This record gives sequence, C-alpha cells and structure tokens, in this order.
Amino acid sequence: MTILRIHGMKCQHCAAAAKKALEELGATGVAIDLATGEARFEGILDSELVRQAIAAKGFTVAG
Repeated sequence: MTILRIHGMKCQHCAAAAKKALEELGATGVAIDLATGEARFEGILDSELVRQAIAAKGFTVAG
C-alpha cells in the first residue's frame, strides 16, 4: 500500500478528483482521507506521473 500526503483538498469534490486522478493512472483500492490529507492505494505508479496528475487537479503532493 502506498500513502501520499496531498495538500489542497478541502471537500468531498476535491477528494473525488484526487481519487479519479490516481485511478486513471492505474491505482486500485484508492481511499482518500480529507482529515489527514492522505491518499492510500495499491499499485506501483511513477511518482512524477502521480505529481503531474494531482497537480492537474489543483493539488500538490507533499515530499
């Protein structure tokens, strides 16, 4: 399982957008926790592609 910290998510719409971005890259079992700003998912994804996909939705990946 991979855990990402995502900055900028504030509502359920934000969470859905981040989830969709990860699923479009091939992630499975995506779960977004707004309280912690974390996304958890299964699958091995290219970190730069993840950053770009999340940035395209208006958020940033921490770290």
